[in-house]
Amino acid sequence: MIKVLIIEDDIIIGQMISMYLSEDQFEVKQAVNGHDGLREIVQFQPDVILLDLVLPDYEGLELCGAIRGLSLVPIIVISTKTNIKEKVEAFNIGADDYLCKPFSMQELKARIKASLRMADIQIPDGGVSEGTESELQYPDFTLDVERRLIVIKDQKIDITNSEFEIMKRFIHYPGRVFRRDELIDTLYRMGEIVNDRAIDVHITNLRRKIEQNPKEPQYIKTVWGVGYKFVHLSAI
Repeated sequence: MIKVLIIEDDIIIGQMISMYLSEDQFEVKQAVNGHDGLREIVQFQPDVILLDLVLPDYEGLELCGAIRGLSLVPIIVISTKTNIKEKVEAFNIGADDYLCKPFSMQELKARIKASLRMADIQIPDGGVSEGTESELQYPDFTLDVERRLIVIKDQKIDITNSEFEIMKRFIHYPGRVFRRDELIDTLYRMGEIVNDRAIDVHITNLRRKIEQNPKEPQYIKTVWGVGYKFVHLSAI
């Protein structure tokens, strides 16, 4: 059963969401402030978090960042704040999706399921090993989630937010072929609207940073006519 944590100070809204999701076989916990929400993350171990940005004890974006420092669980912001700046800040600080109030319960459920698909980490042998919650360890790389950078042989390599999100997707699913439209959707969720060409540019920049020979990449492979995949070197 999927576990959903709702951090929402409006008790009526929280109860409405809880009732709807519970009827659809979700296990739901409610927290009416940020302090209780942080406690429930540790105790309840949710699979997805619904986070209101207006809380009595925490500034919403600050809490979103604190949650991201604790866990890689998908965070869906539910907020009355509709301006683009607020949305982009939420994505940049760690939110996975942003849903403006009022919203339909059907859309909320669809967003939850989409976020769970995006975050599904069922890793085949030889893939990513999970280190601390703030790091994703790969045999030749460490993706530092908290600092949003890559470490290769103790060398810190700065990457853009877009490159970070693409890289995180790749190393969660080694060997999986990602279509360009899937990568476009990944970036759209953090507020960036891009096209196929922009994805190709991000891939080129990542290769320059992590490949010994970017013209003959060993990690990020092109699958002609489809997209890209991340390859474990031992499988080559």
